Amino acid sequence: MQQALGWALGLPEPPELTVAGRTDAGVHARGQVAHADVPAGSWQAASETAARRLARALPPDVRVRAIGAAPAGFDARFSALWRRYSYRVCDDPASADPLRRRDTLWYPRPVDVDRMNAAAAALAGEHDFAAFCRRREGATTVREVLRLDWARPEPGLAVATVAADAFCHNMVRALVGAMLPVGDGRRDPGWPAEVLAARVRDPAVTVVAPHALCLEEVAYPPAADLAARVALQVHGAIGYTWECDLHFFLKQTWALSRAWGDAATHRRLVLAQVGAG
Repeated sequence: MQQALGWALGLPEPPELTVAGRTDAGVHARGQVAHADVPAGSWQAASETAARRLARALPPDVRVRAIGAAPAGFDARFSALWRRYSYRVCDDPASADPLRRRDTLWYPRPVDVDRMNAAAAALAGEHDFAAFCRRREGATTVREVLRLDWARPEPGLAVATVAADAFCHNMVRALVGAMLPVGDGRRDPGWPAEVLAARVRDPAVTVVAPHALCLEEVAYPPAADLAARVALQVHGAIGYTWECDLHFFLKQTWALSRAWGDAATHRRLVLAQVGAG
């Protein structure tokens, strides 16, 4: 992505990208956002053709949906209010769509969405999610889950939606892995909450495969509130930020934003990606 952006803007070196959040290896992103600081003159010269040039330079599983100058104070990572993920599970072998095998988990047992929603209700809110996270030394595992629920949009398909202010490594996949045995009847609906309260990794919780997980959306405050949001994050009023060990794969989609650096010589671009990779 950096190489393609540098080429599209005619820069001597690829610009450095800051993304809204890195995901586990193999995870998709339909709503990733990133920013980069580039010379104002380069952006002005290439702004009309940048999106088309990026489409030519990028592989078919990566697309930049939008690119433009960012509002003052925008930071793709620190300005974000929340991130929303989805996780797709097919629980009926006869309904499994081979064309969706790269973004859907094929689960061998039927699941009860109502039972999983009962389990999910106890996991929403602000908690220490140490039991569902890979620990990093010095980093907190306290997170606020704003939404966690399951739906069945069509027969044979169950989809989890998870939104939080931030996530730690493996968190969404471990939460899903704790709720699936509730759905298939092997565990009681109260079991995930018991795991949460213990605050230690439970070997009975399976971290499900990454390919069915997708970053769907990143939300930001109004432009007038961006600078205050970044200051809050950077200076510690919010005591944690999301930092995952995932390498950013070119199977994700992007949105770039730039409008920082020296205001007279540089612009921060915002890139919005879309991709199913």
